[in-house]
Amino acid sequence: MSNPPVSKWFKSTRSETSKQCVEIKFEDGGVAVRDSKNPSGPVLAFDGMAWDRFLDSGIWER
Repeated sequence: MSNPPVSKWFKSTRSETSKQCVEIKFEDGGVAVRDSKNPSGPVLAFDGMAWDRFLDSGIWER
């Protein structure tokens, strides 16, 4: 995984406001993931290699 800058939480521009979505945030060396409907809830943290494996493991609709 390249080293994206530390960022703010965001979700896909293709997501709809009425749908369940996740938000991600690039952190030093990894990615954090949370439920957009519960921003104060638990956060999943992935290191860069784990995030890359996750993305490579599926077929994603775009």
